[in-house]
Amino acid sequence: MRRGAVPDVVEDKRRYTFRHPAFRFIGGNLVSFFGDQIYLIALPLIVLSITGSPLSMGIVAALERLPVLLQPLAGVWTDRFNRKFLLLGSDLSRFSAIGLLGILYITGQLEIWHLYAAALFVGVCTQLYQTSQFAILPELVKEEELPAMNAVNSGTFQAAVFLSPGLGGILLSIWNPGVGLILNSFSFLIGALVVWSLPIQPPAWSGKNKDGMISGLKEGFRYVWSVKAILHTNLAMLFSVFGTTMFLTMYIVHLNSTINMATVPIGFLLSVGGITAVAGSFASSWLSKRMTYRTLLFCTGVLGGASIAGFAAGGSFWWLAVMNAVGTGTASISSPCILTIRQQGSPAHLLGRVQATSRFMTWSLMPVSALFAGWLAEVYGTTVPILTGGLLVLSASFFYLHPALDKRRRI
Repeated sequence: MRRGAVPDVVEDKRRYTFRHPAFRFIGGNLVSFFGDQIYLIALPLIVLSITGSPLSMGIVAALERLPVLLQPLAGVWTDRFNRKFLLLGSDLSRFSAIGLLGILYITGQLEIWHLYAAALFVGVCTQLYQTSQFAILPELVKEEELPAMNAVNSGTFQAAVFLSPGLGGILLSIWNPGVGLILNSFSFLIGALVVWSLPIQPPAWSGKNKDGMISGLKEGFRYVWSVKAILHTNLAMLFSVFGTTMFLTMYIVHLNSTINMATVPIGFLLSVGGITAVAGSFASSWLSKRMTYRTLLFCTGVLGGASIAGFAAGGSFWWLAVMNAVGTGTASISSPCILTIRQQGSPAHLLGRVQATSRFMTWSLMPVSALFAGWLAEVYGTTVPILTGGLLVLSASFFYLHPALDKRRRI
């Protein structure tokens, strides 16, 4: 399916170098990814220090994920307005909100309601940013380069998973977690500056679509429903994301309160998983040329679910490290494949809505999952929600066996 016209900056004779807009964009994402990994350690520690309750962490996680319900609207905005300005607004808003939380914590003025409000606000900005990011990348590269570029983008994220948690754990053992939030906030400021430097023009249809909001939403849902490869990956992801969210909500809490692991080893544990995650991201493009999406996604789903269940059963650092490595590795293989399926299977003017509709379908239960995990942990301990999440991820893999995914590369 033909993409929109590729900008001249991509059509010239230059190869993909770090001066290329696509790599600058991915580099800006890398900085934000580094900050996010520190944030993932700092936030649960802050919540526990204020409330001492796993349920409170579940509420914070649920509020941060609640704006996924706005994804269909985000898709319409992404397809109608200047995507560059949407990215800038999202980054600058997160810079302000998360930086303010860090300052309040350091000065001893942070209250739990501040975290609840900020989680909701940051969640809205994140949903809008991620939808716009998905739609902009195909504008910066040729269509045949999309699988490789998605793998590179995923690989940079996994590189951050590998490198930053260990550093973050050391920093947070020296300073209080409020410093981690401030570092995360500045990563968004750097990301905004990178986006500002990109030669991204508004798409030809930007601001010209006179159809109503409702008709725009319907068009996105109808298209996703009609393309079976997109629909069935979404169904698989619906249950997989529910289980993964349960795991991620209790991940740090489990290590800190159940395993009694200190901050520094928690950071290094996260980093160990990043090694296979980086390898998996860059292997994704190679594997998708040699296997059907059906086989590749099913195998990674089964291994990923089993690793989460295995994580719940372990107690030693090395066992947890191996399970984490398997889980992050398989996730980093499947994620670029799913993004490519959506991008190659969608016309340019529908990219935002296809991504937003897909995320709405797959992420809409994330707030419920986070709250459910918090409640289970409060009543039965953190092992139960993690084990439950792993079994859900494993079961979801069977949706990938639909014949529509029994193809190589092009959808």
